[in-house]
Amino acid sequence: MTGDLAFALRGVGCVVGNGFALRDVSFELPTGYVMGLIGANGAGKTTTIRCLLGMRGIETGDIELLGHRVPGPVALRQDVGVVLDHTYLVGDWRLSEVERTLRPFYDRWDAVRYRQLLEEFGLDLRAKVKDLSRGMAMKLMIAVALSHRARLLVFDEPTSGLDPVARDELVGIIGDFLLDEGHSVLFSTHITADLDRIGDYVTLIHGGRIVRTGSKDEILDAYRVVRGGPHDLRDLVGVELIGVKESSSGAQALVRTEEADFLGGGVLVEVPTLEEIAVHIGLSSRKPAGGVPNGRHEECA
Repeated sequence: MTGDLAFALRGVGCVVGNGFALRDVSFELPTGYVMGLIGANGAGKTTTIRCLLGMRGIETGDIELLGHRVPGPVALRQDVGVVLDHTYLVGDWRLSEVERTLRPFYDRWDAVRYRQLLEEFGLDLRAKVKDLSRGMAMKLMIAVALSHRARLLVFDEPTSGLDPVARDELVGIIGDFLLDEGHSVLFSTHITADLDRIGDYVTLIHGGRIVRTGSKDEILDAYRVVRGGPHDLRDLVGVELIGVKESSSGAQALVRTEEADFLGGGVLVEVPTLEEIAVHIGLSSRKPAGGVPNGRHEECA
């Protein structure tokens, strides 16, 4: 096992059902960084996280988590904090009861830290879980994770439905968590703006397969967005058009950077945002309206 990795998935395969499966999923995160796992709803983000945490078995490959092969020892749960897009706590519990209930499960539970975090997050110990807003419920789950001294935080779509203020607060919380160089974060989302400020590494997943993984800068450098008139992206040679969008006024697609030089002079070529990359890759398995003859389409294999 490699101790300098927060986690690694190598050739992971998992059949989920209804025709969906993870196939040859491989990516890793060095300790001390944030990995953004990006993909449309249904791309396989949650299934990948469940496999990483040992909540779902795998048919092929292997997984390393904080220096242990998954499934690892029961004590490994002490070092991982999970924040979902919904609370898993009993609605009628008061926040004081949350602590009393969870404390016996964690050897390093810090009651003082828990109460400090609740105060910092503006949470009342007397409040009931079911009465918390989405943003407050997310803060509660983060407080729980930080109170048992987790080394890895795993967020699964935590900002879906949150207002901009709550999302900004989450970025600050993650920044504080990462002040300890031994801490790491896996952040699964389809809202790529969340990663613009905190993402170090990015993994793109589509249809249960990894499209690309690397540092955020490497991902941004790997693609270009091209825009042109209604017919400017037709009859191209040597260019894969990824996720073409066409309208009566023009066409837009993603291409690999090394293929951008093959485009005609009438096409605008720009550096994409993470959101544009995610959107076009999400569209890449669909046939665009009107078709694009002679332009090859990436299948995200």
